[in-house]
Amino acid sequence: MAKQHDTHDFWFNQAKRDGYRSRAAYKLIQIDDRRRVLRKGDCVLDLGCMPGSWLQVAGDRVGPKGQVWGIDLKQTNSHNLPEHVHILTGDAAHLEEAGLPGDLRFDAIISDMMPNTTGTRDTDHFRSMGVCELALWLCPRWLKPGGNLVMKVLEGAEMPRLLKDTKLRFAKVKPFKPEASRSDSTEIFVVAHGYTGGAAHNDDAPDVAAGPPPAPEGW
Repeated sequence: MAKQHDTHDFWFNQAKRDGYRSRAAYKLIQIDDRRRVLRKGDCVLDLGCMPGSWLQVAGDRVGPKGQVWGIDLKQTNSHNLPEHVHILTGDAAHLEEAGLPGDLRFDAIISDMMPNTTGTRDTDHFRSMGVCELALWLCPRWLKPGGNLVMKVLEGAEMPRLLKDTKLRFAKVKPFKPEASRSDSTEIFVVAHGYTGGAAHNDDAPDVAAGPPPAPEGW
């Protein structure tokens, strides 16, 4: 247990030293260093962007010629974020209603989004699956062909189905657990490259709070 707390303290303290809003910044840094999902000049959508540490990292990685758009149900402070980083407050299932320009298409969608947890492992797993289903549901509308996707999920029984669903839409899909994740956490990130379109989806957004329904054939 002491080792886990030490790890938490290390990344927490490192974030304070480096000026990041949370330790989660290092998760995206480590994902991108290993899997190369962000490039200079990219247009990036950050789902569940509060408190803004992924916005900081993505803004730095794409540079001033790129754009980063973040959305969260909670208001995110724009203080000290560069001009090419834009923040929306609203529901990720209704991006245009929240103010996202309808003509935008993204090179990458990144999601550290997580619904409220209950402490019950299976329930939390299924709810995190619902968030990932939402990220996949957004791809046909917002992600460019060949684009990349990063999404957080809590490991559990439906993880193989999530990987299968994602592989229907992307050329390359692999899970990745950053060093900055707590060692006792079940969180893992699905990293997908090369959006191909793949299977169709329903018009209605997934119910994130309830978790995903049984997948229809071909989903």
